[in-house]
Amino acid sequence: MSGRLAGQTAIVTGSSSGIGEHIAERFAEEGANVVTNSRSQDRAEDTAEAIREVGGEAIGVGADVSEKDDAEHLVERAIEEYGSLDIMVNNAGIGVIAPALEMTEDEWRSVVDVNLNGVFFGAQAAGKAMAEQGDGGHILNISSIFGSIGVQGRAPYNASKGGVNNLTRCLAVELAEHEVHVNALAPGFVKTELDEQTREEKADEGDDEKEPWPRYGYDDRDIENRTPLDRFGSVEEMGNCAVFLVSGDHYMTGEVVHADGGWLAFGWGSKER
Repeated sequence: MSGRLAGQTAIVTGSSSGIGEHIAERFAEEGANVVTNSRSQDRAEDTAEAIREVGGEAIGVGADVSEKDDAEHLVERAIEEYGSLDIMVNNAGIGVIAPALEMTEDEWRSVVDVNLNGVFFGAQAAGKAMAEQGDGGHILNISSIFGSIGVQGRAPYNASKGGVNNLTRCLAVELAEHEVHVNALAPGFVKTELDEQTREEKADEGDDEKEPWPRYGYDDRDIENRTPLDRFGSVEEMGNCAVFLVSGDHYMTGEVVHADGGWLAFGWGSKER
């Protein structure tokens, strides 16, 4: 299969749904050999099978990236199957919504383990493999605009994504000698299963009757009023951004690229008066 990633091997963690699934599909469309991943082998294989059904090349590997040994196994499996590793996308992530003062230790640790530790373990294993291969490579960490702003009820998610941003910069500096580019993609609000789960937490059902502050959920109007492009992003757009960032056709490393419809650029706060 021809394309910008033809002949390259890419791992996409957390690729059984949402942004990760569409990144995996876009990479396959661009000719990459794709290793899909979920904690569930069956779910990882479902995405791989969908890619193969349309002519792409993929295998599914079940692994919990918050476990160092699992992250290393994922990289080893990719190299065993396809001979090398060129691209690592650390996408797996979860969220918990609760006031910081009521957050349990287990809730805090579960988010940080996946969202930050999992990114480090995946990047570490991939970076070692790429350095040994000597051909360079790309590591793409999936962050969020929440890594740059404070949002109520999401302390571990905000903290972990902020950590991902600075981890990205650190790894970019350390791995530059091996020609390994390390960047982060930080989406804004995108229509995914995680978005729907967040909506289930909100009690606001009317357009005009709002919950008293602080509000932990949101509706379409909240996002449209805060986003200059006036809409949610799409998983397809995030997949396109990811292809660009791992294609090698740029001089970028250590960058956190925000794909947020202008959210962070908009200083006024809301288009409603």
